[in-house]
Amino acid sequence: MRAMVFDGSSALLREQEVPDPKPGPGQLLIQIHACGVCRTDLHLVDHELEHPKQPVIPGHEIVGTVAGLGAGVTGFAVGDRVGVPWVGHTCGHCRYCLSARENLCDEPGFTGYTIDGGYAERTVADSQYCFHLPAQYPDIEAAPLLCAGLIGYRTLKMAGDAQRIGIYGFGAAAHIVAQVARHQKRTVYAFTRPGDRAAQQLALRLGAAWAGGSDEAPPAELDAALIFAPVGALVPQALRAVAKGGTVVCGGIHMSDIPSFPYAFLWGERNVVSVANLTREDGLAFMQVATGQRLEIDTTTYALTDANRALSDLRDGKLTGAAVLVVR
Repeated sequence: MRAMVFDGSSALLREQEVPDPKPGPGQLLIQIHACGVCRTDLHLVDHELEHPKQPVIPGHEIVGTVAGLGAGVTGFAVGDRVGVPWVGHTCGHCRYCLSARENLCDEPGFTGYTIDGGYAERTVADSQYCFHLPAQYPDIEAAPLLCAGLIGYRTLKMAGDAQRIGIYGFGAAAHIVAQVARHQKRTVYAFTRPGDRAAQQLALRLGAAWAGGSDEAPPAELDAALIFAPVGALVPQALRAVAKGGTVVCGGIHMSDIPSFPYAFLWGERNVVSVANLTREDGLAFMQVATGQRLEIDTTTYALTDANRALSDLRDGKLTGAAVLVVR
């Protein structure tokens, strides 16, 4: 089968013929239709994440059809449409798994990082970590739900009941979570790269009360700030924008160093927290949200063999919304 493979020798993926995967016990064999391109994939090829499987097939926003079942699979049948997210395995016995915090598992497996992922024609995945997808989303629109949507949802959850939400970095995750926040009757303020009018217009179209550059101050104090851009310098900026008792949530897996800042920015019981991965409970809850609220998913599509161009466009800030590889 065709696959785009990262071998660690450069930031470019290689198109390669690789053996067809075979489902083991508990696994699904999946014929892939589409796979989202996530900033985590970019961190992988830019050598910003440690100890990836090498070689590895990236991609963890996978949408496809079940083509085969390993022994012991329940809950899925051949022909079902299925989604595969970032978390592909947890140990089930560490103190985090045993306390409903499997996102912090000590021995995890991650799709497209330590487990081969979706930049390919077929893959296998542990059925216990796969999701049925809301029928109203075509394959291309469903793919970003599996990380941009899920991580955005968990990031918003960590902001608690904050009403005035600032979102820094208005890309794939932000444009989805902004709609969820607006549906929950929260007020959204969108911060983009300075001068990125396209992202600002997208934010306003999706219901943001204000959109501007990350170097600008919002028109009102924020109750919480969600940071999706991997830029550490945004943390002190966000702290200055949130009111006393507010929370800054860092939603990415990688971020550049956070510069020093005066204690006064943090004082007033402000909080800085990070999001690490997701739980299956998050996935099920978000799929219910996406079923009950028709989210508008803004996508740019690429052929599987154009994965390097998709990653380059993401790196260069040329995208609004989400990039998706079309496999069939």
